[in-house]
Amino acid sequence: MPTTRGPTKRGPTKRLPTKRLPLLPAERALKVISGRWKAVILYHLFDGPRRLSVLKTLVPDITQKVLIQQLREMEEHGLVRREIFAEIPSRVEYSATRLGLSLEPILLALCEWGQHHADELNEMNRLANCIIRPRQARQPAIA
Repeated sequence: MPTTRGPTKRGPTKRLPTKRLPLLPAERALKVISGRWKAVILYHLFDGPRRLSVLKTLVPDITQKVLIQQLREMEEHGLVRREIFAEIPSRVEYSATRLGLSLEPILLALCEWGQHHADELNEMNRLANCIIRPRQARQPAIA
């Protein structure tokens, strides 16, 4: 029977050194969230911790290599936390940090602006639905 000793966390002292980021704050923000899949991965982590296999299922078009690379970059930039549970077999979960969760309204605003941009250029028919929605719209109504 597997034994659980509890999660082990990488604290700030063990964080990988952040690559040199731009000095201009807007450019820094764009660099940290850039990447085709980061917003999609974060969206799925906004609701709570997820295992790698679950993330791969939720984002089927991403390769496992790219998924791991994007998660590592977000971990390096403090957006995602990786927890390794001392179990047999071991279990790893990814979750959004407080800093990562603070991106939710920003990603929503970017989604809305993208819709506005497509509307202005008469390209709404080419647009996919936004997956970023306000938290209260994603929670089921309590009867």
